[in-house]
Amino acid sequence: MDYDTYEDLQGLWADLEAALALVLTYPGQVSDFEAKVVQLDAWLQELVAHDSDAGLYLMYQLAASSNIGYSAAHALVCATLSHILAGSYHLPRPERDALVYAALTMNVGMTQLQNQLAQQRERPSAAQQEAIRVHALEGRKLLERMQITNGLWLDVVAMHHINTPPALPLLQQPPAERLARLLATVDRYAAMISPRRTRAGRSVAESVQAVTGPASQLYQKAGDALIHCVGMYPPGVFVMLSDETTAVVLRRSPQPQQPQVAKLLDPRKYPLPEPHIVRLTEAPQLRITHSLPSAEVRPLLDTSSLLHLGALMTSSTPSLRQVTHTPGQR
Repeated sequence: MDYDTYEDLQGLWADLEAALALVLTYPGQVSDFEAKVVQLDAWLQELVAHDSDAGLYLMYQLAASSNIGYSAAHALVCATLSHILAGSYHLPRPERDALVYAALTMNVGMTQLQNQLAQQRERPSAAQQEAIRVHALEGRKLLERMQITNGLWLDVVAMHHINTPPALPLLQQPPAERLARLLATVDRYAAMISPRRTRAGRSVAESVQAVTGPASQLYQKAGDALIHCVGMYPPGVFVMLSDETTAVVLRRSPQPQQPQVAKLLDPRKYPLPEPHIVRLTEAPQLRITHSLPSAEVRPLLDTSSLLHLGALMTSSTPSLRQVTHTPGQR
């Protein structure tokens, strides 16, 4: 079992999140802001390119356990999902780049407030609500002060909370509107799955409903495309099986509701001696009944179980062992 490879990759994702947190928290202290964002994107692309399932697994696990701050964790999840979604839509490279750059920086106008809101139990104050209301435009202004001149990137940040019904199908919309609707979909989905002090992360089922239910008409089927890309139950998500065991999704399959999973807890919620791998496409007697918030499962697992799972993920992709340098810095 290749524990070192998993720990190296886990460390690289954590380093990426920490570097992003510094850029978002102290943008005025970054000597070349645009170059740093481009470098972070290159880092992200390299981590995902070797094995997108392992990338999703690590990203979801990091988001569920991060102590860096909600804002950076949320931005990293959104950028990763945007990168994968852009591939599904075969977006031209300039649109793909603008979408991911916007995902990384859309909340730069309220980074510290976003971290604070994720921790506070009371409702936002009037001043906080006003800051939330204007943060998209403030983010654009801040990026302009950082010498960002990419108009599409700036427009998508300013529009990422778009809430007007579309006049045209998604792919016929102007680029800025189209990308803003894609980012709004990713933003809503990622916000639902992320834990906050006032609540645990929602289950994937609730998150899926948020982007494919009636309200998703604003996003013109982008939610359906997102679910098609990452699966109904993405790698890294905890699920309950029909035999009442608890499992974590390891890999997607052509059948969106039948991924490869690893059983972790027995029906009494006691840890199994070691994870038990099951390909649901080959186990017709088993099915996923629902997803589980990470906060319900992680406290029941020990560190060795999580290490074992990570090693299982990375050992099946030999090229991942080569990613031991800091990606994006070649």
